[in-house]
Amino acid sequence: MLTFLALVSVVLLGIVPEQSESIVIYTGWERHALVGSDVRLSCSFFSWRWLSDDVTFSWTYRPDGSRDSISIFHYTGGAAYLDNKGPFRDRLEFVGNPNRRDGSILIKNLDFADNGTFVCDAKNPPDIVGRPSSVRLLVFEKVPIQAGVITGSIIGVVLGLLVLIVVIYYLMRFLVARRVFNLSVSKHGKKKKEGSQQRQLWTPPPLSLSLKNP
Repeated sequence: MLTFLALVSVVLLGIVPEQSESIVIYTGWERHALVGSDVRLSCSFFSWRWLSDDVTFSWTYRPDGSRDSISIFHYTGGAAYLDNKGPFRDRLEFVGNPNRRDGSILIKNLDFADNGTFVCDAKNPPDIVGRPSSVRLLVFEKVPIQAGVITGSIIGVVLGLLVLIVVIYYLMRFLVARRVFNLSVSKHGKKKKEGSQQRQLWTPPPLSLSLKNP
């Protein structure tokens, strides 16, 4: 029996994946910004391990309409290496905090040509297996109202109206039920009063004794 349990334990341990080998990376989904402004591109990660001294962050950039990506930033060994030749030369700054698992960067003085997809990758050895996360940057002359904001507002209004209708419905039911109850109580009290009055007005007939002579 003990041998069987030992074999089962070995099989289960072989099936369950090692959590310490995975890392999950987070970025925003899409960022909107104005021409000439600065934008922060956030990147953080979750890891099963404590923060390693060998933690690394890497950022790549793929312009809209292009299939090729270029490396624009790398952090390793406690030092940040910035792009000094590419499109973000002198416009990129590391604003993250590796001690808080933050590898965010800041891009300054945005231009329309900066539209594209930015991909962040992070490693926290021995947690090195994870999918890089991407965020799309859209630069506008005027930031438009996002469709999600409009949709959310419409949904909020509709839900508010539904809640109001439900409240009015139950309030009307309560008022009708209270009215019916009051009428029932009033009718019952009236009948009881009338019955009491009838008992008070009714007097028994006098008894007549008939004496017969013997």
